[in-house]
Amino acid sequence: MPTKIVIKKNTYFDSVSLMSVSTKANKLPGVEQAFVAMATEMNKGVLKNLGLLTPELAEAKNGDLMIVIKGAAANDETLAAIEALFTRKESGGSHEARYATLASAKTHRPEANLAVISVNGTFAAREARQALENDLNVMLFSDNVSLDDELALKQLAHQKGLLMMGPDCGTAIINGAALCFGNAVRRGPIGIVGASGTGSQELSVRIHEFGGGVSQLIGTGGRDLSEKIGGLMMLDAIDMLEADDATQVIALISKPPAPAVAEKVLARARACRKPVIACFLGRNTPPADEDGLQFARGTKEAALKAVLLTGIKKESLDLHPLNWPLIEEVRARLTPQQKYIRGLFCGGTLCDEAMFAALDKFDDVYSNIQPDPTKRLSDINVSKAHTFLDFGDDDFTNGKPHPMIDPTNRISRLLQEARDPEVGVIVMDFVLGFGSHDDPVGVMIDAIKEAQAIAKADNRPLEILGYVLGTDQDAPSLTQQCQLLTDAGVIWASSSTNTGLLAREFVCKGEKA
Repeated sequence: MPTKIVIKKNTYFDSVSLMSVSTKANKLPGVEQAFVAMATEMNKGVLKNLGLLTPELAEAKNGDLMIVIKGAAANDETLAAIEALFTRKESGGSHEARYATLASAKTHRPEANLAVISVNGTFAAREARQALENDLNVMLFSDNVSLDDELALKQLAHQKGLLMMGPDCGTAIINGAALCFGNAVRRGPIGIVGASGTGSQELSVRIHEFGGGVSQLIGTGGRDLSEKIGGLMMLDAIDMLEADDATQVIALISKPPAPAVAEKVLARARACRKPVIACFLGRNTPPADEDGLQFARGTKEAALKAVLLTGIKKESLDLHPLNWPLIEEVRARLTPQQKYIRGLFCGGTLCDEAMFAALDKFDDVYSNIQPDPTKRLSDINVSKAHTFLDFGDDDFTNGKPHPMIDPTNRISRLLQEARDPEVGVIVMDFVLGFGSHDDPVGVMIDAIKEAQAIAKADNRPLEILGYVLGTDQDAPSLTQQCQLLTDAGVIWASSSTNTGLLAREFVCKGEKA
């Protein structure tokens, strides 16, 4: 198969741009595989595994851009089409200026107060420090930053009264502007502090659906509530939202935090002059609500409690209770052998919420992000019993685009799970909004139909349950994406919380939850 290789010396592009370009390059006619990435050791390792690493590529430096094209269209014309993807601008965009350094950008744009950093993890801490030293708030999208560097950066930000969102922070909404991944939600009086990206998105989307609005969404990065970091950014963010006149209610969202750090954060929440809702996902039943501090087990409950505190009346809301007639129909269709759930998720918190719902009734629940090390998959390519996979975790994204941008990994796994006669329901999320794929459901429809055909050929049913995370203001249309699922025979859930509960009940032969 023809292969074309181009190395552009000292040509840097951030990982978000490269993920988008790679996804589009792989759709070009005649391209079997396109790999567009910086020449890091990790990316060269991926090329080696693909059998595409040449001596020329092996010698490339971290600051060099690699373009590898495999297929019948491995030619100059395809290369030109890929290069055009780097320069293509959306019509109607504002003037764009480029600066060689953060210090130069700050000099020429003194009114700027925030830097979004997406560079190789080797250099990310250095760039973030420079931004902070130039009095810029920071959103650090990059991962592979050490805990020691994260701690030092957050301590510096704390001293200077600045935001240090990240590393590995994928979601924020600051003064109405969504950064990296985010959804179009109305402005309003609820401030969110999130140590999880899709968890923050889900919380903001449910708040919007319930008629509320978001003042600020401050991401902290997923390790902020670890023992080492101690919740530095979440604590500072609570301070900032307490002082923000536009914020009336504060909602906290996180995957399971370190217990001592959770207590520190909750102590700060109790002292806050504004009401706080805490949603720390996990198996434990939340404590009873207190004056000024309420607890929620899931994202839907947290959003509901937040909007009720702003004066919205519960009786005016459609809370989408579980559809028990549908659950009974699905149970009746599935054979006794079909007893397992397979969750294929783009969003880590969406995966967590569904997994924790399953753990309430089943012991044999496995995942690549299972908190219980004895139930952590030893081989992420092989499912066991009930399996929930976070395709956005480093296990799946090393050297590859995030699944919210490129669904390739998930498509092959969907077909693999469809061949397992013990699988009763396959669960998938589809995330709309800024930074995500422009048609997340549509790009999966052919694979969904193929999965259904595999099961049909084996004379067994297969239930596919989908959840579209988005609002009525997102593009593409939330309604249109849900209709695509309906037309393909896919059941769709109304929230992340309901997704987990439906999946669990479909394969559970017991009484109602």
